Amino acid sequence: MKFGIVFFPTVGPSDKSAEVYFDEALRLVDLAEELGFEHVKIVEHYFFSYGGYSPDPVTFLAAAAGRTRRVRLGTSATIPAFQHPVKLAGKLAMLDNISHGRLDAAFGRAFLPDEFKAFGIRMDESRDRFVEGVDAIKRLWTEEDVVFEGAFHRFGPVTLLPRPVQQPHPPVFVTTARSAESCAEAGRAGHHLQTVPNVMSTEELQSRLAVYRAEWAASGRSPGTEQIHFSYPCVVAEDGQEARRKGRVDDDRNSAAIRDAVASWGTTRSEAYPGYEKLVEATKTSHFESKMDQKKLLIGSPDQVRAQLEQISQWFGDDITISLGVHSGHLSYEDAAATMRLMAEQVLPKLNGGRG
Repeated sequence: MKFGIVFFPTVGPSDKSAEVYFDEALRLVDLAEELGFEHVKIVEHYFFSYGGYSPDPVTFLAAAAGRTRRVRLGTSATIPAFQHPVKLAGKLAMLDNISHGRLDAAFGRAFLPDEFKAFGIRMDESRDRFVEGVDAIKRLWTEEDVVFEGAFHRFGPVTLLPRPVQQPHPPVFVTTARSAESCAEAGRAGHHLQTVPNVMSTEELQSRLAVYRAEWAASGRSPGTEQIHFSYPCVVAEDGQEARRKGRVDDDRNSAAIRDAVASWGTTRSEAYPGYEKLVEATKTSHFESKMDQKKLLIGSPDQVRAQLEQISQWFGDDITISLGVHSGHLSYEDAAATMRLMAEQVLPKLNGGRG
């Protein structure tokens, strides 16, 4: 297993200013570099406390690039539907150059009705816009004199500058939350995979990974060369009860944030998002204890979290990468830093009998 950190702020001005949140987050980036974590990521969302402090991952990652030399920098994820592909391809290529080739480019479809409404984008178009956008960006990164004729964008001939440092292009990830077909499409296209185990059962996720890996191999790519990243909220303390107390506060706040963000699904339907109207009810019945029992949260003492990770490894394989959600903004910087230090110094060295 490899480990990094992911920032998914779930705070607003009444909780903590964006200025303070980003000061704290960038200090944690420094710590990730110091402690040897593999990557730093951040999300893209708008308007709500659910991710709304991060409307542009590239801005944050550019700041992180200037303070680090080793850690990889990941979007988690950018939304092609909300930007012109020439603009997004150029921004990401700039980041790859600023970071000397450390970009991991993850793309997602988005799923919040209010975001689509603000951008004037129909939700039923989201899958087609996603596929077209990623295709256009990859072509802009790898070809010259690109002429693109899509359903939503037409341009060319153009040659993008700057060219990415990584060749033929930065690693491309697809971020998917619930869709089995999205996992299959990612495997067929040769894209790496990011997902959130919290939104499905262990059996559902195992099934999706099996489909993804099968499609990856069937497309002629070598098995084992795919990258699979999972994100887990994480709170570690020397005292396991203290970690659970703080983790419960964090999870309750995170649940409240997503409950507000998905409320418009109560009156929204889209063929591109079957079953998403159930999110409203699902967020009302989200319980900390059941998440802990199902290993959907990494919370506890170092030994408890190590045992949780070893169970996750048995379920999904030891070749996955874990992104630790250490700072949603509700707990202190000191709590997040303690979690990272304990993970690096007491959990990972002992993982799988010392082979972590």
